[in-house]
Amino acid sequence: MTHKLRDGIELSEEQREFVALARDFALNEIRPRAREVDEADVESPLDLWQKAAEIGLASYMLPAEYGGGGVTDIVTQCLVQEELCYGDVGIGNFLTSSAFFAGPLEAMGTEEQKKRWLTPLTTANPPVTALAVTEPGVGSDSAALQTRATRDGDDYVLNGQKTWISNAPYAQWIIVFATVDPSLRAKGVTAFLVERDMPGVTIGQPMPKMGQRGIVNAEVFLDNVRVPASHRIGGEGKGFYGLMRTFDASRILIGAGATGLSRAALDATVKYAQERTQFGKPIIEHQAVAFRIADMAARTDVSHLVTMRAARLFDQGEFVAQESAIAKLVASENTTWVTNAALQSHGGWGYSREFLVEKWVRDAKLEELEEGTSDIQRLIISRSVGASR
Repeated sequence: MTHKLRDGIELSEEQREFVALARDFALNEIRPRAREVDEADVESPLDLWQKAAEIGLASYMLPAEYGGGGVTDIVTQCLVQEELCYGDVGIGNFLTSSAFFAGPLEAMGTEEQKKRWLTPLTTANPPVTALAVTEPGVGSDSAALQTRATRDGDDYVLNGQKTWISNAPYAQWIIVFATVDPSLRAKGVTAFLVERDMPGVTIGQPMPKMGQRGIVNAEVFLDNVRVPASHRIGGEGKGFYGLMRTFDASRILIGAGATGLSRAALDATVKYAQERTQFGKPIIEHQAVAFRIADMAARTDVSHLVTMRAARLFDQGEFVAQESAIAKLVASENTTWVTNAALQSHGGWGYSREFLVEKWVRDAKLEELEEGTSDIQRLIISRSVGASR
């Protein structure tokens, strides 16, 4: 039996069950913890990670042959991500972070590597993992990596520094992108699986952040880290391809997470505007507020639609660099606008910490920065548009 959503997407009963599971978990487990996690500042909710793993929400997106839920289509993943991030965008991103780590393995890994490192992610007590690309001097230009990987017999020796690495304080395994030759730029980028306890690996202190504190970041230092060649993911110089394919998917999922945050802000604003009275009537009956809410609803809907378009095309095997960039750009900038509109609609109470609105404003900004800033998304889109003319 299938069910059709308002945007025309048909869902099987199994897909609907995953989305319903995520919605229930978001409302009953994630949302009640949102403020506490934000106040903790640099502590991820590992107990929620455990609970999500036990019911399959931390691995539902991993292939069934390695023990995962087998929901490998991006459409369903987006719908689940939207629900989790409706509960809290930072916590939602943390709970599904195994997908980000698994992306390069699925794209470039051998069968032996997939069995070795994907299967443990599907257990009831999975390791926390990380993906390390960004460096102190390298952000959006991923081809300019300076972390070096030098071949030495059956090993590679890694030296360098990574920064803003999500989950680094907890990660047992980290996929590190390094270069075998900086002069080759993209053609030198190579991926390696680094284990936390390898000699020479040091994790820095958690980095205090403006928002999305549920997913903790830190620096990773690599000092003559000897990594077996069997830990290389894909061939030498093939890492950039795997990274870009991972970004195509993850940017779409960022669009979904941003949409979930927008929905949360919209729903809270409607509820508040129906209850808050000024000048003798609920403020939702004042045109200024009503029109702002209308714009919030329109932007949230657009975010969902462009994200789902990109997801459908990705699942069809299309090249979606442009569409994924549009999804991330539109949804991230819309959620910044929507959360600010929510704060404005709440007035002074929106500025207080009694409501989650001020937190959502802080959370939203990261969506415009991570995995390629809005400037980078516009660059990708403009180049794609120019090439198609």
